[in-house]
Amino acid sequence: MNKVRYVYGLSSALLVGGAAISLITGSPLGAQVAQNDDTVMNRVVPVAGAPASFADLTAQLQPAVVNIATRQRVEVQNNPFAGTPFAELFNRRQGGEGGGQQAQPQTREAQSLGSGFIISADGIIVTNNHVINPPDTRAKLESITVTLSDGTEYEADVIGADAASDLAVLKIRANRNFPFVKFGDSSATRVGDWVVAIGNPFGLGGTVTAGIISAVYRNTGQGGAYDRYLQTDASINRGNSGGPLFDMRGNVIGINNAIFSPSGGSVGIGFAIPAETAAPIVEKLRAGQEIQRGYLGVRLQPIDEDVALSLGLPKRRGELVQMVEETGPAAKAGLKSGDVLTKVNGKDVTADQTVSFLVANLQPGSTVPVEVLREGKRVNISVTLGKRPSEQELAAQAQTFDPEAEEPMAPGTSDQTIEQKLGLQVMPMSDAIARSLGVPADTKGVVIAAVDPNGDASRKGLRRGDIILSANYQPTATVEALNAQVNAAVADKREAILLRVQRRATPPAFVAVRLN
Repeated sequence: MNKVRYVYGLSSALLVGGAAISLITGSPLGAQVAQNDDTVMNRVVPVAGAPASFADLTAQLQPAVVNIATRQRVEVQNNPFAGTPFAELFNRRQGGEGGGQQAQPQTREAQSLGSGFIISADGIIVTNNHVINPPDTRAKLESITVTLSDGTEYEADVIGADAASDLAVLKIRANRNFPFVKFGDSSATRVGDWVVAIGNPFGLGGTVTAGIISAVYRNTGQGGAYDRYLQTDASINRGNSGGPLFDMRGNVIGINNAIFSPSGGSVGIGFAIPAETAAPIVEKLRAGQEIQRGYLGVRLQPIDEDVALSLGLPKRRGELVQMVEETGPAAKAGLKSGDVLTKVNGKDVTADQTVSFLVANLQPGSTVPVEVLREGKRVNISVTLGKRPSEQELAAQAQTFDPEAEEPMAPGTSDQTIEQKLGLQVMPMSDAIARSLGVPADTKGVVIAAVDPNGDASRKGLRRGDIILSANYQPTATVEALNAQVNAAVADKREAILLRVQRRATPPAFVAVRLN
C-alpha cells in the first residue's frame, strides 16, 4: 500500500453519520429495545443472505446514527516575521507606544464534521477521537452539536477519548429516550459478507452505502497498537468517520475510520475499527476508567521478503527488533537489536497480529513469555511489561534529529536567556538525538537546535547539531545548567562566555562567544 490517508481534518475533512429519532416517547429511559435487537431484525432481514433491498434495514438502523459537528478555537501565528531578525521589532510595535509587551496571540475558529452512533437510550454516542480532536494540537474544542435523522439538534459533552485507538464517547445533553444500536461480534465476520455503512460524507447528511467485507484484520502499515482493521468496499468518504458499519443482522461490527485514497475520495478501500477492539475500550471510556496498555520498549520492523530471505525465515512471520530502549522493559529482560520476535504470550506474531497489538492488549506489570529467534536459535524470554506512554510521548520519542536541516530561530520556543544572550536555541540530549548525531548515548550536554545568523555564535561557526558540553568550565548536562552559567556571566559583568563544544566526528573544542 502506498499510503493510508486518515479521514479527518478541519472544515470538510471528517467522516460524519446519519441521524436519530425516538422510537418510544413517554417511557422511562432504557425501556425500549435496541434498533438492532434480534426480535426486530428477524422481521427486517432474511436469516440467510442479503435482502432484495436495503431499505427496511436502513429504516430500522438510521435513527440511531447521528451527524457530529464541532467548533474549535485555534491559536494562529500573528507575527509574520517569526523566525527572522525582525521578529522582536514586530512584537515591540504590536505592544504599543510603551514597547516591551509581546503581541497577544490571535485565534481563529475551525469546524469539523463526523459521524457517530447512539449505544444507549440515555444518549451515549460512540465516534472517532479525531472527529472531536482534530490532529492540530493547537485546536481547543469549544462545542459539539449532534443532529438526529429528524433534524433535531442537541449539544453533547465528551465523556472520554482515547487517541491510541481513535475512539471517543459523548453524551447528549437531553433527558429523553433515544433510539440506539448494539455492538456485534466482528470476530465472526468473513470476507465476502455484506455490510452497510451509514454516515455523513462531505457533510451531505445521512447517507447509506453498501458493499462487502474485503479483508479482515487488515494491517495498513501505519504502525501502532491498533493497525488492524476490517476492510470494505462500501463507499466511505470524508465525513463518514465515526459512523457504524453494520452487518446484515443490524449489528455494529465496525466503526468507519480511514480510507486508502490517492485522490482523497473513495476508491473502494475503506477501513473500520473492529467491534471486538472497540467495544471494551468504549465501556472503559464510558465508565471513566483510564485505558492502560502493556509496553515493551522496542522499535520493530516487519519481516518482508528480503529480510526473510536474509535470515532464512518464512515471510509475514515475526518482527525484527531494530532498537531497544535502554531502560525499557525489553532491555531489562535481555532483548537485543537484531532479535526476531516470533511469539508473544503464546500467540504467533504475524502481519495481522503484530507485536504492538498483542502487547497493547496485555496489562502493564504482567509478565509474559516472548519467543525470540537470535542468530538462528530460538530463545525464550520472560518480559515484565511496562505502561504504554501516551501517543504524544511516543511521537516525541520517534522524532529524529537532522543536524543538516536548516531550522530558523523561532523566538519563544526555547530558554529566553540563552536565546537573547547567546543567540542560540538549545534542547536536552536524548537517546534519539545521540543516535542521530553519532555520539555515545551517555554524552552529557545540550544540543544546539538553531542559531541566530546575526549573532556572535554564528560568526564563531556554531551550528545546529553542535553539543555544548560546558560553559566557563562548568558542565552543562541540562538546559538549566547552561542558563545558570549564562546568568552567572552576566552577574559578573563578563562580555563573553567560554563554551566547550563537540561536533560530530571531531574532538571537543573551546569557543568564546560574546554575550548580547
